[in-house]
Amino acid sequence: MTIKNITVIGSGTMGNGIAHVCAQFGYEVSLVDISQTALDKALQTITKNLDRQIQKGTLSEDEKNQTLQRLKTFTVLKDAVINADLVIEAASENFNIKEKIFKELDEICAPHCILASNTSSISITKIAACTNRADKVIGMHFMNPVPVMKLVEVIRGYATLNDTNNAVVEMSKTLQKIPVEVNDYPGFVANRILMPMINEAVYTLYEGVAGVNEIDTVMKLGMAHPMGPLQLADFIGLDVCLAILRVLHDGFGNPKYAPCPLLINMVTAGYLGAKSGEGFYQYEAGRKELVVSSRFQKQ
Repeated sequence: MTIKNITVIGSGTMGNGIAHVCAQFGYEVSLVDISQTALDKALQTITKNLDRQIQKGTLSEDEKNQTLQRLKTFTVLKDAVINADLVIEAASENFNIKEKIFKELDEICAPHCILASNTSSISITKIAACTNRADKVIGMHFMNPVPVMKLVEVIRGYATLNDTNNAVVEMSKTLQKIPVEVNDYPGFVANRILMPMINEAVYTLYEGVAGVNEIDTVMKLGMAHPMGPLQLADFIGLDVCLAILRVLHDGFGNPKYAPCPLLINMVTAGYLGAKSGEGFYQYEAGRKELVVSSRFQKQ
């Protein structure tokens, strides 16, 4: 099938990034959220990121303007999906929220429309079972920040048709992404490997083996990671990390996926990482150097 019109549900970090790249590469994009304030903020972020591309010489002013012209915002889901060939859901990593969205999408979208989820861990088969078009439900797990990261994890549910999979793979390539096809098991590939590493780094801190900076420095200098696991956890969101670990723990029933008590306590207390201003590090507007949270600084 030919994909021309794309609807993105959710205007947060992932949603606005997905909308950005889809509009940049020629698709007509409808970005939908329940809040016009959130949509306005998303457009500001997209504009700022486009300006950053212009400064780097990878985009022209005319291309920026064309990108923004292809992008429209909506607060009513039915209006946003009326012409959609592909819907990409980028709402919260919560099955109950996704279940409600996909049930509604199944009722209001055209029969040919593919329904994709940007979930980072929740079963595509389980999401597809909420609809009457399981053959047209698939996972498209983009990486953050979407305009920069090349990978798209394409996840086939148990009933996903080859035609659906192939259409999404080819569409991902038009975004200058590299799609990697994986099967539908908890955490898929990326987070099945990444989250236990992050969890082990939190345990290493929790057990007093080393401090925040020391743990991240070992992984950056010793393993050639661009950022340490604790900084990466802050960047992802500690609440998101916890949610994914719980999916892995529930899905496999293996205690090795049990989230560290320190991570649970931090999320419960509202220390979610960069988005809340503090996690393993402290984040202040305008400050470029990385500062370890006072809670983990050596006395």
